[in-house]
Amino acid sequence: MENIIETFIYIHAILGGLGLITGIASILVKKGQCNHRRLGKWFSWSMIISSAISLVVACMPNHNNTFLFLIGIFTIYMVLAGNSALTFKTTKKKKANKIDLTVSITMIFSALLMIGFGINGLVHGYSQSILFLIFGLFGLFMPYGDFKLYKTSLRNRKLWLINHLSRMLGALIASITAFIVAGMHQDTLWAWITPSVLGTAYIIYWVKKTKGKKKLKSA
Repeated sequence: MENIIETFIYIHAILGGLGLITGIASILVKKGQCNHRRLGKWFSWSMIISSAISLVVACMPNHNNTFLFLIGIFTIYMVLAGNSALTFKTTKKKKANKIDLTVSITMIFSALLMIGFGINGLVHGYSQSILFLIFGLFGLFMPYGDFKLYKTSLRNRKLWLINHLSRMLGALIASITAFIVAGMHQDTLWAWITPSVLGTAYIIYWVKKTKGKKKLKSA
């Protein structure tokens, strides 16, 4: 069993590395072009499969890790929600479908669990539990943007791009964090928080830049 788990961990790490490389590359190339879309697909599938494997490993004997499991769900949500936002690019899609709603609602429940674990851990004196609280609050905020998109996408055509950028960049932040914590063996509070702080600042920059555009192209 341990050999199987170790194989899963190697595959998870390889795909996570591929996600990190393609994610950074997709930022560097021109947005909306063929290379950006191709890299985005590689990034999406790498992160989804890598995170799905982490869900399995986090449930295995001697590897049980509630935080890793919830972070895996968080990452998968980011990628799925980021790609879902693209489907609202045109007026052909007038409302969210069942898959869109399931992804957002699953994240809400996962975020509430994170917050609950965080509060319980802090009450019992576990300082690392602050990570549950931070990621839980962040995870609870993101679905709010989803439902805002579902409700007003036809009136505000910028929302799909804002949601796409913020979710995909959020997934990239998760990839960078995993590289620092697992790849560089820096399992500290600052190693977990710093990429999120810097990444959030970058997301805010892009959101403001997007809002400042007079008009977005629609396909």
